[in-house]
Amino acid sequence: MADTELGLLGARQRSNWIRLRTMILLRWFAVIGQLSAIVIAQRLYNLQLELGLCYLAVGISVVGNLVAIFIFPENKRLSEGENFLMVMFDLLQLCFLLFLTGGLHNPFSLLVLGPVTVSAAVLSLRSTVILGATALFLVSAMVEYHMPLRTDEGFVLRIPDIFVYGQWVAIVIAVVFISVYSRRITREMHSMSDALAATQMALARAQKLNDLGGVVAAAAHELGTPLATIKLTSSELAEELEGDQREDALLIREQADRCRDILRGMGRAGKDDLHMRQAPLIEVIREAAEPHQDRGKEIVIESGPGPGGGYNQPLILRRPEIIHGLRNLVQNAVDFARTTVWIEAMWTDDLVSIRILDDGRGFPPHLLGRMGDPFMRRRRSDADRRQRPEYEGMGLGLFIAKTLLERSGAELGFANGSDPFSPMHNAGERRGAIVEVAWPRSKVVAESHPPGKPMGENRLIEI
Repeated sequence: MADTELGLLGARQRSNWIRLRTMILLRWFAVIGQLSAIVIAQRLYNLQLELGLCYLAVGISVVGNLVAIFIFPENKRLSEGENFLMVMFDLLQLCFLLFLTGGLHNPFSLLVLGPVTVSAAVLSLRSTVILGATALFLVSAMVEYHMPLRTDEGFVLRIPDIFVYGQWVAIVIAVVFISVYSRRITREMHSMSDALAATQMALARAQKLNDLGGVVAAAAHELGTPLATIKLTSSELAEELEGDQREDALLIREQADRCRDILRGMGRAGKDDLHMRQAPLIEVIREAAEPHQDRGKEIVIESGPGPGGGYNQPLILRRPEIIHGLRNLVQNAVDFARTTVWIEAMWTDDLVSIRILDDGRGFPPHLLGRMGDPFMRRRRSDADRRQRPEYEGMGLGLFIAKTLLERSGAELGFANGSDPFSPMHNAGERRGAIVEVAWPRSKVVAESHPPGKPMGENRLIEI
């Protein structure tokens, strides 16, 4: 699935995340709190309130909840517009109640932050801005326009003007700060959620392709004998027949060869047996880089032992997450390389590492510390499109690669071979981006079996 499709899908799903019952429950808590505050203020502190209007404001919330409970199904989920109207109603109802009970002289005026926080967390930017602006307007209006709080003796309870002004400033700052903070955190969580979902999809797809390759390889093996028989028989018939019959026999032989080639091409992934679950390190790297061999950039694979590594390269596990993760890293290098990508493999007694280098401009310095995070490039300059027309942004691709490889026990490092702002170096120099993947040997090297010892039963392929 493309990055944009995933983002749109996530946005559509998130617009219906909030259940109506959740909003109703929160409103019941607000109603109980408002009624408790009114009763305590009137009975315990003998404040003279406009009880009729206060109970009217609370009663509107009660009636709205009851209507929602009896009309809508219990599993009703709110759309973007419905969510916006619910939160806007709560904000207006609360501000009307504050207007009746002293405005900013009421210590509960800070509760206007609640609807704004909910809006920033679950609604769109446009809805959040409208709600925030409405809250700021109403809070500012209540500085001057409100019904005062009076005692039995007729005294007006009010705080000094400087504290009213301070209360207003605090609420304004809190509305802006909490909105930005909540929205930023929520976007980070949504971005991570989308990226993890894409990672799971990529891994599942790679696993299915591996399994399908095993099925096709087994089919090719089983069909090899009957196809060979058909080819041999048709060849013998072609030698004995003449005219149209001979052409039909040759056509049968030709189609048998075609079936063989198709099955051979489809079964390149190999059988799903214990022997095919491990391969030499260089072969796994070649398998990962193969889809990008014909994209106009040279891919050079180099290998060699490190201290105590031994001359023979290790057999590593052909796990889907390793192959798919390395493939994404190679794709990113090919996208940005000028002419050449180098893949260097090295092994020691306790470590297996792969470095992927290119001769491009390297990673942007301001993003180097964030490489592997699921940030998305949404806009590209015209010059960038001309330079790399096939590139669509690998922010999510790098995240998928990092996540998959870390699942296999690897640690990843990102660096530049030179300063990206320095004059452009010559093509063919290893001075672009550098990605290093390192595994503890025990995490990736397959267990060695003595010659002649059975490796165990092959696992069943589940399709």
